[in-house]
Amino acid sequence: MRVLVTGGGGYIGVVLCRQLIEAGHEPIVLDRLFWGRKPLRGLEVEIVSGDVRDFNEGWLSRVDAVCHLAGLSNDPTAEYNPEANWQMNAIGTERIVAACKARGIERFTFASSASIYDSEASAREMSHSPTMCDETTTVAPRGVYSISKKYAEDVVLQNADSTFAPVVFRQGTVYGYSPRMRFDLVVNTFVKDAIVRRRLFLHGGGWMWRPLVDVEDVAAAHVMALGAPLGKLRGQIFNVLEENYQIRELAMLVAGSLSLIDPPIRVDLEEAPLPKLVRNYRMSNAKLSNELGFTPSRTVLQSVTEMLHKLPLDKIDDYGDPRYYNIRWMTLLEEFHLEQRPYASIY
Repeated sequence: MRVLVTGGGGYIGVVLCRQLIEAGHEPIVLDRLFWGRKPLRGLEVEIVSGDVRDFNEGWLSRVDAVCHLAGLSNDPTAEYNPEANWQMNAIGTERIVAACKARGIERFTFASSASIYDSEASAREMSHSPTMCDETTTVAPRGVYSISKKYAEDVVLQNADSTFAPVVFRQGTVYGYSPRMRFDLVVNTFVKDAIVRRRLFLHGGGWMWRPLVDVEDVAAAHVMALGAPLGKLRGQIFNVLEENYQIRELAMLVAGSLSLIDPPIRVDLEEAPLPKLVRNYRMSNAKLSNELGFTPSRTVLQSVTEMLHKLPLDKIDDYGDPRYYNIRWMTLLEEFHLEQRPYASIY
């Protein structure tokens, strides 16, 4: 199957492209190559340099399915430029959906976000475990990023019909190693800070909850959907996570993992004040497991161990490269005016 992967040069995208090749598919990467071509090195993929804000229906020529990952991918980047966020995450998705329907492309996976469940109510539930959210939970997203994702979800689902079978994956916060590495995701940030600073800060004690999932499992969900019965996918939402973790627990897992390497690294845990914006929510993956028979299984502990084997532990300066941090790279490009329309597909 020829599969167009929007944002195929990003953190999840490069892992997905590798898995598609391993499964016998032919990925086509649509990306502005915000991070360059290096993350895709070694993968036999066709690359289309393009922007989802100017989606060209011709890019779907000879395409059998679409995995739509492209767009700004977290709160800081979205809040830095809300207009670019809306144009990519919301309007860009509208254009891609319309083009797919015009071309008769039936299979379509959409990478949404668990942040849709983040609300004022969930943030107030700091004294106990927040409500477990499932796909039927009424949502009231409060950030520009999650609002744009909810709008895009509605567009995708409203267009589902007998000829278009889209599926929405509400992905938990992603962690794990990728050739297009990121250190601005909670688990990956803890690993980086443990290596570089030997200290992890627990804001508000670290009692907040997050639904988390490994990047390999996220990619595998999209690959799975390419072969699943269309009747089980058409117009459906599925939460995608391995487990819900408290931030405090994540810090302990990371610190404990570094104490077991040779030579061991001692990591101190310190409490810090709560940030202005507190995020605290959990979600269930029962629907994904029960209806599609797919359950993410790569734990944080497994992923941290893998990262410690793949990352340079003795080259501390390398971790400061702005390419590892979406917001830093965006601001750097803007500062030097390297692109007239910055902010490529960086999911």
